[in-house]
Amino acid sequence: MNDATGRVFESYDIQRLLAYLPHRYPFLLVDRIVEAHSDEYGVGVKNVTVNEPQFQGHFPGEPVMPGVLLIEGMAQTAGALCVASRSPNAKPSLVYLMTVDKAKFRKPVRPGDQVRFHMTRVAKRRNMWWFRGEARVDGQLVCEANVSAMLVEQ
Repeated sequence: MNDATGRVFESYDIQRLLAYLPHRYPFLLVDRIVEAHSDEYGVGVKNVTVNEPQFQGHFPGEPVMPGVLLIEGMAQTAGALCVASRSPNAKPSLVYLMTVDKAKFRKPVRPGDQVRFHMTRVAKRRNMWWFRGEARVDGQLVCEANVSAMLVEQ
């Protein structure tokens, strides 16, 4: 896939995400990355289903995806971009979330929605990254935040 500047975007299927991230069910909150341009920009996808464990208690009869899980989906998308941008010969790394700033929750996310986490790198220094993130459902902004992450060799 190409954008207006002619950059080529990659996509990461679930198997590649599992290789990059230590998260597993029920805490893996990204099903696929549909656009990735190194660690500069990426779009992760989460298909929200009613059988996920958080909906048993948040809230019975009125299921709403917790905002902290939207932030975590952003962080996981950014983390996968960071790990993927490293040399194939690099040692395995863990990605740690360092900060969350300017988080805003605009609309509820419900089962049946597909959330797209749009992550744009703002800065990078050695093993630390800063991203601006937006979560969108059907093109509408539902959540936004700035997050930072650090890669640590295992």
